[in-house]
Amino acid sequence: MGHLHPRPEDLPETFPVFPLTGALLLPHGRLPLNIFEARYLALTEDALAAGRLFGMIQPDPQAPAVATGPALYRFGCLGRVSSFSETEDGRFLVTLTGIIRFAVTGEAPLRHGYRRVRADFARFAADLDPEAAMGGCDRPALLASLRAYFAHRGIEANWEAIDSMADDTLVTTLCMACPFEPAEKQALLEAPTPQDRATALAALLEMDIHASGTDAAPARSRAS
Repeated sequence: MGHLHPRPEDLPETFPVFPLTGALLLPHGRLPLNIFEARYLALTEDALAAGRLFGMIQPDPQAPAVATGPALYRFGCLGRVSSFSETEDGRFLVTLTGIIRFAVTGEAPLRHGYRRVRADFARFAADLDPEAAMGGCDRPALLASLRAYFAHRGIEANWEAIDSMADDTLVTTLCMACPFEPAEKQALLEAPTPQDRATALAALLEMDIHASGTDAAPARSRAS
């Protein structure tokens, strides 16, 4: 399987998943992970020995728990470990690069304490096409909304880095990095096309700006 551009027939039918509320991995996006829990250390070690692949998925708080743990949303994203280091205290620092979204069709038995799913990729085949990720967006309008959103949230942004990003990279990075609610992040994941995702992102930024009842002085953070 080509690491950067895998073929549909080379994708695994069953693979490990890391359920994590609020974590969003998108195709072609890069998600940093600080892994320290024993079962996820085992997951990472097993993934490194077998193609470097595992999926990110969010628990679904609206569904009842199952035998293996909290219920999961139906859709997640398969990623490949693109960088890896181990700390002196035994943690793994991983960057997971998104490959393709998937629909969960069932769960496999636990392995070393971590969960595994059986999945179908058919509806998301376009995720494997690099050119399909280059959907257009109304960049001036998006940046205007982003400036207002960051000002509203008290986020200091690296605008030089933002201005240098291609449209598709900008949309993917913002979807993954902005502190949206888990259900909102799930909606971004499930957006059918990059153009739909850009539209949904702009809508979420505008909704946050105009929402009532938000704190007047949120904690400051940084975005790059």
